[in-house]
Amino acid sequence: MATVNPRKPLEQRGRKLSIHVVTWNVASAAPPLDLSDLLQLNDQDLNLDMYVIGLQEKNCGIISLLNDTAFEDSWSSFFMDVLSPLGFIKVSCVRMLGLLLLVFSKHQHLPFIQILSTNSIPTGLFGYWGNKGGVNICLKLYGYYISIINCHLPPHMTNNDQRLEHFDRILEMQNFQGLDIPNILDHDLILWFGDMNFRIEDFGLHFVREAIKKQCYSDLWEKDQLSLAKKCDPLLREFQEGPLLFPPTYKFDKNSNNYDTSEKKRKPAWTDRILWRLRRKPQDDPHIPKLLAPYFSLSQRSYVSHMMYSISDHKPVTGTFDLELKPLVSVPLITLMPEGLWTLENDMLISYTLTADFLSSPWDWIGLYKVGLRDINDYVSYIWVGDNQVFCSDRLNQVYINISDILETEEQFLLCYYSNNLRSVVGISKPFKIQPCAFMGADPPKEDQPQN
Repeated sequence: MATVNPRKPLEQRGRKLSIHVVTWNVASAAPPLDLSDLLQLNDQDLNLDMYVIGLQEKNCGIISLLNDTAFEDSWSSFFMDVLSPLGFIKVSCVRMLGLLLLVFSKHQHLPFIQILSTNSIPTGLFGYWGNKGGVNICLKLYGYYISIINCHLPPHMTNNDQRLEHFDRILEMQNFQGLDIPNILDHDLILWFGDMNFRIEDFGLHFVREAIKKQCYSDLWEKDQLSLAKKCDPLLREFQEGPLLFPPTYKFDKNSNNYDTSEKKRKPAWTDRILWRLRRKPQDDPHIPKLLAPYFSLSQRSYVSHMMYSISDHKPVTGTFDLELKPLVSVPLITLMPEGLWTLENDMLISYTLTADFLSSPWDWIGLYKVGLRDINDYVSYIWVGDNQVFCSDRLNQVYINISDILETEEQFLLCYYSNNLRSVVGISKPFKIQPCAFMGADPPKEDQPQN
């Protein structure tokens, strides 16, 4: 029986990444105390590599916006506090009024994630107001182009045509002028999710609620506006979605699991959705060895709502995906090597090598971080590589970094090389410790001891 050689290079073996996608209209609420179920923190077998989190109707009052401009917003801080101890780092974020999109990754993937673009597409008030629209993060992951879109489309049953128009407009506005990025429809993967506001047509309120009560969701699928649109719209048809095996996620009385009991008694609907589109689909060819095909594919492991959260009139929805790919990039652009035994009494010497195709900048910098950093700005110390270089050759470079202000600690550290041209981390070291000051076996100085 043939076996896979564990010593095969990464680019020949392929890689599987697990991605957890969250969409939630939070209706201006603050984060709840516990998001373990939403983030699947209690599933020890899940072993996630990335989180993609999209919120809609985040508090967008003037005071909130001013505070978020000066400080990290409460939702971002909450997610960072929860995920950073688990080895996740905030890679990128983009916000437009109530829309917030966050991407987190395990730190070992950082050198292979390049943030190419962040974009906001307002569609409210004829395109001048961001209460509706989409936010996008375009990135390269192990060499593949991926676009992530969080959207909030127009509400109400009668505005279905407007929803479809806004869907097309958001897609059309994903232009990357002046950047060497292909058209979004040529990206290897598009993840598109959010409060899409599609409703259930024709059926009356009583019928819909009875179907939900009996868990006869299939009776409602045929009148779901998004499902109907996918049958007619050739572009929308290219987007896939998992089966809706959970109750409609809108509209609930806040702080309860009861559907709307107000005077309006809005009809329940699956407003909160997660879609995806693959450019390169697996080749169903029996003559191609399984190890070679597919080299880029996405499969959905779960698609569920989380009924336990009641801070909003929407229930959050999550989708967990397995992304299988054959890396197009398998070697970091920068390899960082802390030299020798690092102690608090000396400047630290850092050696690093770079690949032949890496274009450095005078504004590149190396940051020293404690393991468990929340994002790239959480450095303990940093140096500009151009100003602190002590040795330079075609491949090997050496710089010094001052660590005199670091307090003695048992914590581990790591180094990250940030490329200004690529706006991304392109190299990360293995974790290491910094030793406390040594006095070579002698008694410590006595000058500061009290006099008799």
